[in-house]
Amino acid sequence: MSLKKLLSGNYGAYHAASSNDCRANGLFLTKRGLHDPNSAGIVTLMDATFPQLLLKHAAARPDAPAMREKNLGIWQTLTWQALSELTLGIAAGLHSAGLKQGEHVVVIGSNRPRLYATMLAAQAIGAIPVPLYQDAVGTEYIFPINNAEVRFAVVEDQEQVDKLLELREACPGISHIYFDDPKGLRKYSEEGLASVDSLLEAAQASPLDVKAMIAKGAADDVAAMFFTSGTTGNPKGVVHTHRSLLDRAKAGADFDKLSANEEVLAYLPPAWIGQNIFSYAQWLACGYVVNCPEDSTTVTIDLKEVGPTYYFAPPRVFEGMLTSVMIRMEDASAMKRKVFHHFMDVAKRVGPAIMDGQAISFADKLQYALGTAMVYGPLRNTLGLSRIKTAYTAGEAIGPDLFTFYRSIGINLKQLYGSTETAVFVCLQPDNAVKADTVGVPIAGVEIKVEANGEILVKSPGLLREYYKNPAATAEVKTEDGWYRTGDAGFLDNSGQLKIIDRAKDVGKIVGGVNDGAMFAPKYVENKLKFFPFIKEAVAFGDKRDQVCVMMNIDFDAVGNWAERRNLPYAGYTDLAGKPEVLKMIQECVEQVNADLSRDSMLAGSQISRFLVLHKELDADDGELTRTNKVRRGYIGDKYQPLIDALYSGKEEQFIETAVKFEDGRSGKVSATIKISDAKTYPAVKAAA
Repeated sequence: MSLKKLLSGNYGAYHAASSNDCRANGLFLTKRGLHDPNSAGIVTLMDATFPQLLLKHAAARPDAPAMREKNLGIWQTLTWQALSELTLGIAAGLHSAGLKQGEHVVVIGSNRPRLYATMLAAQAIGAIPVPLYQDAVGTEYIFPINNAEVRFAVVEDQEQVDKLLELREACPGISHIYFDDPKGLRKYSEEGLASVDSLLEAAQASPLDVKAMIAKGAADDVAAMFFTSGTTGNPKGVVHTHRSLLDRAKAGADFDKLSANEEVLAYLPPAWIGQNIFSYAQWLACGYVVNCPEDSTTVTIDLKEVGPTYYFAPPRVFEGMLTSVMIRMEDASAMKRKVFHHFMDVAKRVGPAIMDGQAISFADKLQYALGTAMVYGPLRNTLGLSRIKTAYTAGEAIGPDLFTFYRSIGINLKQLYGSTETAVFVCLQPDNAVKADTVGVPIAGVEIKVEANGEILVKSPGLLREYYKNPAATAEVKTEDGWYRTGDAGFLDNSGQLKIIDRAKDVGKIVGGVNDGAMFAPKYVENKLKFFPFIKEAVAFGDKRDQVCVMMNIDFDAVGNWAERRNLPYAGYTDLAGKPEVLKMIQECVEQVNADLSRDSMLAGSQISRFLVLHKELDADDGELTRTNKVRRGYIGDKYQPLIDALYSGKEEQFIETAVKFEDGRSGKVSATIKISDAKTYPAVKAAA
């Protein structure tokens, strides 16, 4: 491919069809590794590096699509050969600029082919890519950059350039900043600032045998470092080797029989190891196609256009999809709503059994077939999930009702269990053996044991090498005999599937009152609340207290639509969240959760006695959520202590003023007098003898 074409980023026309079959192109996975009959035989995945796999794909099927990127509404295709040449060019440019083996290079941006090529390029010359969250505020970069002694940064666009330029005093080590998208940067003249195009030009001026450097790479070399989002304290740099990441990538691919024919949509932050495993590690292990949306606002449209066969999303994404469906149904005609609810009742009753390959009656088969034609099929198509073979959710627990909804309409949604430190894949749910309340069975290479206090320990080839420059933290989670302490509490059920209760440190007990001594699992309670489309976030408190109280966020879109259909005026989130009609509707949701909890012998004592709806949405920029949208319960407890005191002291309302950060960087305050409501609780239902 010419330099002009590499610089333009125009990789060719979009091919709507799936990528060619691996075998048809002479390349296929074997039990030993990746086989290319036209070259040097087998590259064993366990002994390979990511750049070595890239070269193998490029040699075996140079014209097959590797990535697609949507630009100005048009899908552009990057072949394996073009990706290989792009990677070699960036690698030579970085080497010429002074990036050394073993150095860290920060990569910040959305899923973009040239940023993926940058990570491969860094690995090709023995450097270590460190992806950071593109939506983080600039100050969040200070610790990772200084901790990793970063000199080089490659970013997507002007927004990321501005953040790094503002940090130069706090991060004096940064000497080189390269950008992919030049829009808005034409008049910038900062020292050390240049485009990715300049790296490719430097590669032309000073050729380098990058392939020879790639050949010297070893599987046990450090491949990447991922900084944990950190619910408390500074984030920790999780160090992974090529071997640890590729071992787990292949184990997951073998488990679900993935091939080069898969289509994946890469829309989550590359800094999150979940996205990185699905669209980078497994991509290079299997050779399937990764599709990059135009931007965050077009993901829904792009999802429908791509029609992925293999899909990954955290529960919040599936919650958002369901909320959009329920909003649309509320606006539909009475007849359409009646048909929808009738067939959804059928789906709820027999859909999961069909997905698990169980026998059902002829009448139920007929009803479900009609439902597929009239409701489930169109609904899957509307969601962009009509071609799904396997969909996974992870990152946090998903509500059983939400999980069952997707499986009931014919989407093979499964749960997986893992973390940044385990290279994601620890447990996966087998087809035809999926349970809503488990996260699957240990997959190849994994051992699990549960300590007396309920904490889960894992032994796996995918474990982190270490926390970077933090031997004390490494020693806390890795035992001398090779076990990793997950910090999660759970147990293996009779079928060998793992059930997660909560974070071990968060599982507590009710002290005093009628439920004295009862188990309290906050995440379980929060997830049941978040199944309702009107509830976006929930934070439960109750450990060492006499009752459970909850603070919630409403889903502004869903509740706003609900209010508009009832001619209920409101002026923004704070006003809507405090409406008596909204609080009554939320109370009905809470009491339905309590009724469900009363039927659970272990968690009946976790029923919610009192609740309030917060006057603002919990936000990562305000420190209340991690960048992966996990609740920072301790921080929230401290920040909203007056509200917690009001909940437990029996007050009916409480004034609060809260500092917030706006998207444009400004700071401000939001205040409100928040109403506090009581919820009906139910006697525990005794199990049948």
